[in-house]
Amino acid sequence: MNARRVAAMLGKESREILRDPITLGVALAMPLIMLLLFGYAISLDVREAPLGVLDLDRSPLSRQLVRRFTDTEYFALAETYTDLHAVEGALRAGSVKLALVIPRGLAQARQRREAPRIQILLDGTYSATANLLGGYARATVAAVGPAAPAIEVRTRVWYNPSLRSVNDVVPGLFGVILMAFPPLLTALAIVREKETGSIQQVFVSPLSGPEFLIGKLLPYGLIAFLQIAMVMAVGFLWFQVPMAGSLALLLAAGGVYVLCTVGLGLLVSTVTESQLIAMLLALIITLMPSFLFSGFLFPIFTMPYALQLYTAIFPARYFVDLSRGVVLKGAGLAELWPNLVLLIGYTAAVFALAAWRFRKKVA
Repeated sequence: MNARRVAAMLGKESREILRDPITLGVALAMPLIMLLLFGYAISLDVREAPLGVLDLDRSPLSRQLVRRFTDTEYFALAETYTDLHAVEGALRAGSVKLALVIPRGLAQARQRREAPRIQILLDGTYSATANLLGGYARATVAAVGPAAPAIEVRTRVWYNPSLRSVNDVVPGLFGVILMAFPPLLTALAIVREKETGSIQQVFVSPLSGPEFLIGKLLPYGLIAFLQIAMVMAVGFLWFQVPMAGSLALLLAAGGVYVLCTVGLGLLVSTVTESQLIAMLLALIITLMPSFLFSGFLFPIFTMPYALQLYTAIFPARYFVDLSRGVVLKGAGLAELWPNLVLLIGYTAAVFALAAWRFRKKVA
């Protein structure tokens, strides 16, 4: 082995790396970014879960029971209700994760030294979280008042009563898988044209920027739609995930989401010049956030508040909520229209930004 040749090769490679500061910066920054994001986003604890209360007794004992819940770090009072129909709507919409139903006659039953009953309704779409919240709720009720007899808790799990984790995971995977592959394929397809020089033919053709991008978007959008159709078919038929809502609504929302994910790939392609950078950037802004910040693995309400606001910029969050709402809860447009509107707006904004970037490149 010739040391001089090795030193020469070492110097050449070092200069090549230094000539590409973007790749070097990504390589150095990514481990730190992943450490910070995973450290804050991944939490197996449940804190300040949104709590809904239906207090039909309105007695000192019922108020004491509610205070016991709100005084803990595990629950945060989100809403109060006057009838069970409102409770059901809140659970279906996802605005509360646990509902405390206090029937009339709670205090009188306690005075007659009977075991008064309350009901706890859990949103079972996150099976692990539902188990934790159920345990916290029963421990909280057991600590109310020293007098006997104790309050009897009747717990019901809605939307996923068997607490099968696959029922929760598969609808979430619909959003994650579509955020993984379509943006990457689209970004690489356009950047490949830049590297080979064939995109110069587009620059000198009568095609406008939006026309070129639409021509790129639709074929890959069709491929992505076929992907989601196959994934849904396997999820429902092979994994036996129940379908409580409208398949037509889920497919329509999936079509919007497909255009959004492909549009993100187009946007990435307008700001990068090499396939390596395009691949890294696509993974950073699509795949990793879809795992951490969509609510797929970890409920968003368990994250720090600043990180909850950060999750709002990722479209996977809206589609995962929508997918689980339709599949497990049977929710319709009345409950899910905000998610669908945000997806449509996000898709339009991404395409408009990509068209603007592409037009700037041509100019």
